[in-house]
Amino acid sequence: MKRENQIAVAFRKLLKNKLATFCFILLILELILVIGAPLFTKFDPLAQDIIHHSAPGFWAKSSPKYMEGHWLGTDELGRDVWARLLYGGRVSLSVGFISTFFGIIIGTFFGVLAGFYKKLDMLISRFMDILFTFPGVLLALLIVAMLGVDTKNAAIAISIWSIPSFARMIRGRVLQIKEEEYIMAIRSIGAKDKTIILKHVLINALPTIIVIATMRIASSIMSIATLSYLGLGVPTPTPEWGSMISTGKQMIFDAPWLIIIPGIAVCITVICFNILGDKLRDILDPSLKD
Repeated sequence: MKRENQIAVAFRKLLKNKLATFCFILLILELILVIGAPLFTKFDPLAQDIIHHSAPGFWAKSSPKYMEGHWLGTDELGRDVWARLLYGGRVSLSVGFISTFFGIIIGTFFGVLAGFYKKLDMLISRFMDILFTFPGVLLALLIVAMLGVDTKNAAIAISIWSIPSFARMIRGRVLQIKEEEYIMAIRSIGAKDKTIILKHVLINALPTIIVIATMRIASSIMSIATLSYLGLGVPTPTPEWGSMISTGKQMIFDAPWLIIIPGIAVCITVICFNILGDKLRDILDPSLKD
């Protein structure tokens, strides 16, 4: 099979699984909605209307508090929940993708060095072990506390939190690859380390990287939601799913939808990414190929 067709073949196998296909479609629809947010809502997510605060959505059209046009209702400050959900999704997904990207770039760099060069393995592995001694959320909280509460700083914190996990898993895969016979053969004909790493090790570790990245996006979205819920992620009044849940808890008995709606958005997104990552692992794992 030609290398350039591997991704297409993997994608075709993925779509044969009904659950994975359903999750993939959901995520595509979600991306379309959040990217094209201005096209799907006429309301400003920051615009307040105190007079019509905590209005219910379509499920309570008979209620005197129901406001036409606000189909998911309004929050405690009269802001449209649907608009805040869409624009909040922009922030949550952006931080998830960006933090995962930088985390996997740096983690892959250290993981490859540790796996390929025995002399660097001890130093890098011990440094990653130090990072692992901190619980993930605690490490992120510490970083945000030092850098300040800001969306960019939250993304940096989540990226740093992701590095040791990526590095350890990539290191393990590189240790396997470098012992393969074809790697030894390439080395025996005088290939330089740089060539072996870039053209052979990284290419063969790519399936592992893709699977880890897919699952890590879910963890990153949960992380930014957690930080925002604690008031250390996205600063108010910028909408974000975690901060929406945090502010909504004050109205848990009077307007429970303020917690339920963003909570459902987080759950669906995280579950879909985890299912896709799990199915990709089954497809891309060499030991499971036909």
